[in-house]
Amino acid sequence: MATHALVLFIFLALVATQAFASDPSPLQDFCVADPMSEVFVNGLVCKNPKDIKPEDFFFPGLDKAGDTSKNPGSNVTLVNVEKIAGLNTLGISLARIDFAPNGGLNPPHTHPRATEILTVMEGTLYVGFVTSAPDFKLFSKVLNKGDVFVFPKGLIHLQFNIGAVPAVAFAGLSSQNPGLVTVAKAVFGSNPPISDDVLAKAFQLDKKTVDWLQAQFSN
Repeated sequence: MATHALVLFIFLALVATQAFASDPSPLQDFCVADPMSEVFVNGLVCKNPKDIKPEDFFFPGLDKAGDTSKNPGSNVTLVNVEKIAGLNTLGISLARIDFAPNGGLNPPHTHPRATEILTVMEGTLYVGFVTSAPDFKLFSKVLNKGDVFVFPKGLIHLQFNIGAVPAVAFAGLSSQNPGLVTVAKAVFGSNPPISDDVLAKAFQLDKKTVDWLQAQFSN
């Protein structure tokens, strides 16, 4: 009997752990974010339902191309909970990604809180992601108009325009606030900077090269 009780206790503990390991489902139809609230919670405080308007669920302008003239030749228009307050607690957001021709790049990055599913609307993209240790395996593909590719949550991934014309893609992300960590910027452009001794050893480079790289990402 005691053994059965112990097994039941362990099972319930594991179930409870899994239940609290992800965002809870909404307990109402929606929870429109209140940007004026001074209360700090994991997410955003709900606006009074009496004050909600259709505009809380609306964002215009994804038909307009972003400026890709600056390095590295891409522009991401992210529509998350900061742009549509009605996304609060719904676990989803959207992005338009524009790429300059002949090498426009959305550089290696991760979304710590979201899986991404991307579809190409115009152009041709080389895309891929790298798995975690110990394999660090690259999964890559060339995508054309209408093709879809998935980037698992938290993994480093990239998109690169290999065509001679501008490219456009749309991406759905499984979080109202997916987060963004651009690898090169995070490593060489952190504030305050990571010690060049540390980076020189980690990347097997001389300190002069590390200092030069940090200068490129200092702004």
